[in-house]
Amino acid sequence: MQRRHFLKAGLGVAALGITGFARADARTTYQRFHAALARDQELTVYANLEGSQQGHAHVEGRIPDELQGTFFRNGPGRFELGGERYHHWFDGDGYAQAWRIEGGTVTHQGRFVETRKFLDESAAGQFLYPAFGTDIARRGFRDNDSLNTANTNLLPFNDRLYALWEGGSATELDPATLATIGIHTWRDDLAAMPFSAHPKIEPDGTLWNFGALPGGDRLALYRIGADGKVRQAGAVEVPKLALQHDFAVSARHLVFVVPPYDISDDATLSLADHHVWAGEQRGARIVVVAKDTLAIRRVYDLPPRMAFHFGNAWDEAGGNVTQVDLVLHDGDFLKATSRVMEGEREPNRPALHAAMRIRLDHAAGKVAATRLLDGAEFPRVMPQVVARRHGRLAMLSSDARNTSLMLDTVNVVDVERGRTDSWRFAAGWRAEEHVLVPRQDARSETDGWLVGVAQDTNTATSILTVFDAARVAEGPVALARLPYRTPHCFHGNFLTA
Repeated sequence: MQRRHFLKAGLGVAALGITGFARADARTTYQRFHAALARDQELTVYANLEGSQQGHAHVEGRIPDELQGTFFRNGPGRFELGGERYHHWFDGDGYAQAWRIEGGTVTHQGRFVETRKFLDESAAGQFLYPAFGTDIARRGFRDNDSLNTANTNLLPFNDRLYALWEGGSATELDPATLATIGIHTWRDDLAAMPFSAHPKIEPDGTLWNFGALPGGDRLALYRIGADGKVRQAGAVEVPKLALQHDFAVSARHLVFVVPPYDISDDATLSLADHHVWAGEQRGARIVVVAKDTLAIRRVYDLPPRMAFHFGNAWDEAGGNVTQVDLVLHDGDFLKATSRVMEGEREPNRPALHAAMRIRLDHAAGKVAATRLLDGAEFPRVMPQVVARRHGRLAMLSSDARNTSLMLDTVNVVDVERGRTDSWRFAAGWRAEEHVLVPRQDARSETDGWLVGVAQDTNTATSILTVFDAARVAEGPVALARLPYRTPHCFHGNFLTA
């Protein structure tokens, strides 16, 4: 893979034009959000945070004796600086969190990832660099890692901890203190290459990941051994490549969904605004890559859909059929994730956000879809079935009775029988991504716990939630409530002690 050619080919965040100008409505966005927040306390999940956090949680119920370890979480924490507010939820500076469970007690620690961007802007007292959805550009920059917010996932891997972002390198943190160590380069020739926030780790410890620069028509592909060394690296040509946030891995394939966006060449736009929905002209595409050759095996057509998150994939029929579970959104869902920054609620339309099972017949070139759950997002499987056949899918959903889009229900779906084991939180609660944590020597995909975080906007507090994965509808076996609110995170992973 030719790194220089790859980086120059894409639009990427580092290719945005330097205008020396902050959009005039960055201050208006700040004012509108705070006016809305004064009327609507549930908007606190999108409020700004300053400083570090550390505290003990009060446990209601009982933490299972076997559940010992750290739930690492990451998401945007700083949205505002110098009286300005970002336009997009994805723009905020990364805030790493560790929920530590030991002997039935829960402690919490949170601190900002001290990226180059975060330190420069903290010293200046104002935003300096372009973000995904905000075209502020007051200072020049060298490469993608100059803009790296490290705000999307927290990955324990090979006895290290990495804060991940979409468009640049992994940022290494100290797993004990969450202190920032610095940019991690997997191999010298891969410096500053995009390394997505959704790597997949197979049961043998192999890590697969990709990197994309919208407008570059290339996907970078990586296979990294359990020892942290690069085993394969390459790139595939994908015409009209747009935002790629996640993918799925089976025993033999990598599966991507390319949504129908055109990429504008207007240098005054943010990277998000460069994405122009073209769903009226064409549909989405599923791109299947063979793992052994890192070459495209098949491309399938879909209706115009947007995909953020995948659950899992597996192969059958000697590798000639691949099944993949994911969430598909009808229409331009990228815009919907920006309106909340001004305090606007998105209407709840569950039928537009569905978990789906997609069957890909590589020999016949046919695709078939089965609907699993409406109003869904953040699908996860047990770690021991990644790239293998799975029978359970954990995910969040928005109850159909909600008038605005909010994820307030946790589910474990039996994808073979179509049954859903669900629990809805109380009014004013917002659920974050929940993950499945197996017991030692687990005998099934529900032999363990469903662990997550929820925000209680009634009291401005955050709660670690623990469910029996086989009995979600019975409610949480334990709630560990902090005396303060933590930033609303995107993704994380549980590291068993």
